Amino acid sequence: MAAPYALDDDGVVVIIGSGAGGGTLGNELAQKGIDVVILEAGKRIEYEDFINDEWDSFSQLAWLDNRTTSGDWRVSKDFPNLPAWIVKAVGGTTTHWAGASLRFQEHEFKAKTTYGDIEGANLLDWPITLADLEPYYAKAEDKMGVTRTNGIPGLPGNNNFKVFEAGAKALGYKEVHTGRMAINSEYRDDRNACQQTGFCFQGCKWGAKWSTLYTEIPKGEETGKLEVRPECMVLMIEHDDAGKVTGVVYADKDGNQQRQKARAVCVAGNSIESPRILLNSASNMFPDGLANSSGQVGRNYMRHTTGSVYAVFDKPVHFYRGTIMAGIMQDEARNDPSRGFVGGYELETLSLGLPFMAAFLDPGGWGRSFTSALDSYDHLAGLWIVGEDMPQEKNRITLHKELKDAHGLPVPDVYFDDHPNDTAMRNHAFKQGAAMYEAVGAIRTFPTPPYPSTHNLGTNRMSEKASDGVVNKWGQTHDIANLFVSDGSQFTTGATENPTLTIVSLAIRQADYIAEQLGSGTI
Repeated sequence: MAAPYALDDDGVVVIIGSGAGGGTLGNELAQKGIDVVILEAGKRIEYEDFINDEWDSFSQLAWLDNRTTSGDWRVSKDFPNLPAWIVKAVGGTTTHWAGASLRFQEHEFKAKTTYGDIEGANLLDWPITLADLEPYYAKAEDKMGVTRTNGIPGLPGNNNFKVFEAGAKALGYKEVHTGRMAINSEYRDDRNACQQTGFCFQGCKWGAKWSTLYTEIPKGEETGKLEVRPECMVLMIEHDDAGKVTGVVYADKDGNQQRQKARAVCVAGNSIESPRILLNSASNMFPDGLANSSGQVGRNYMRHTTGSVYAVFDKPVHFYRGTIMAGIMQDEARNDPSRGFVGGYELETLSLGLPFMAAFLDPGGWGRSFTSALDSYDHLAGLWIVGEDMPQEKNRITLHKELKDAHGLPVPDVYFDDHPNDTAMRNHAFKQGAAMYEAVGAIRTFPTPPYPSTHNLGTNRMSEKASDGVVNKWGQTHDIANLFVSDGSQFTTGATENPTLTIVSLAIRQADYIAEQLGSGTI
C-alpha cells in the first residue's frame, strides 16, 4: 500500500470519488506508475461488513447528506430530500448497483443526428463514436467479468426471470436472457461466484459482483502508487493566476480543512456532487464556477426514464430469491419513432424487500389496494424500466440559495421535469410490462412511479465545441487543461443502457490520455 502522500506534493493526480469512474481511473493510472490520491467522502466499509437488511444497509451506505429537489418529477413530491439513491462509501455506487453491463448502440452516440430537433430537448451528438469506445468496452468487460463476454457463462434465471421470460416470449419478444452482468457466474479474478443470496443493492457479501471497493482499488494500492483517503469531503478546487488547477480543499474525518496540492484533478463525484464542486469553486477568474464558460455546468441532468411494473400471480413466485436484476428484455431498445417517442427502453427484472416495496410501491398511498399488494408479496413478480430520457437545459443542479451543509457550503438542488418524450416512453413501457405479465396469467398488475435516481447522468457533458458543453472527448475540461471529469456527468446523452460499463470504459480510455499528457508535459 502506498505510503501517504504529503499534502504539499504537487506531483500527484487527485481524484475526487472512488466509484466506477474514480476507482477505475485511480487503478489505471497507478498501474502506469502515476502517483494518485483518491479523496472519498464516505467511509471504507469492506464487503464482509455489508448488512443484508434493507433499512440498516441504507443507513450504512446511502448518500444521506441534505439535498433538495424541484421540478415536476414524482421524486420531488415523494422523496423531496432524496433525489438519488446512491452510495457514500469507498467504491461509491458500484457497491449498490445491480451489475447490468451493456454497450451503447451506435446511433445513441449520435442522438442529435438520429432523433433530429426535439422540442424542449437539448440534444447533441457525442464527440466520440461506438468505434472509438469498442476497444475500451472490450477491456472493461474483461476487467469486470461481464457474463456472456469473454467465454463467461450467463447467470442462472430465478423464478422472477422465468415469469418475465415466459411473458416476454408470449408477446413475441426475442431478445430475452439473464443479462450481461458484472457478477461472477463462476470463480474469477480471485473472487467468488454468485451465491444467489439476493440483497444485491445492499452490497455483495460474496464479492461476486464487481465493485471498485474490492477490485480496482486494492489492485491500485498494491502498486504503491495509489492512496485512498476515506471520509474526506472535497469542498472546492483551487487554481493559480494562470487558471491552472493547483489542488483541492477538503474536510477530513474530524472536520478539519486540509489542502492537497495536485498536478491534475479528476472529478468523479456523481452527477450531483461533481457540478456542485465546480460551482462551489467559483473565483474572480471563474465567477460562474470552474470549467463553466459555456454555462453548461450542472445543466442537462438525466436520470433515465424509469418506473416499475409489478404483478400478482395465483402461485408463489418468491421473486426476492437470487440476483435482483436476473434478466433483461432488449427488443424495445431500438429507435422506432412510430411508437410515439424517440430512443428506446429495456425492461429488467427487479425485486425489492418488503420495507422498500412499501416505500416505493405507491408512496403516500395507503389503503386496501396497497396493503393487499403487500399481502401478496411472495406471489409478486417485478420489472424495472430503463430508457433514454431527453437532456433539457432546465434540468439542472444548482446551489441552494439558503441551505448550507455541515461545512457551510450551499447544498445542491436537483431540478427535473419529465420531457413529453420521457412520459410517452414510460407509458408505453408500463403497457408492455403489464401485457407481459397478463400473458402468463397475472391476476393483477400495477405500474409504480420512479424511485430516487440511481442512474444520474449529464451535468458536465462532453462536446466537440467548448460552447456546447463542459469537457472534450477525453473528459478534459474545455477551459482548464489539467482538470478532468471522470464519471457519468460527462455523458452527452443518456442512451438506453445502464451506464456503468460506459463509465468504466471512458475511465480506462481517459487514463491512457492523462498518462500521455503527463508524459509529454502538456499538463
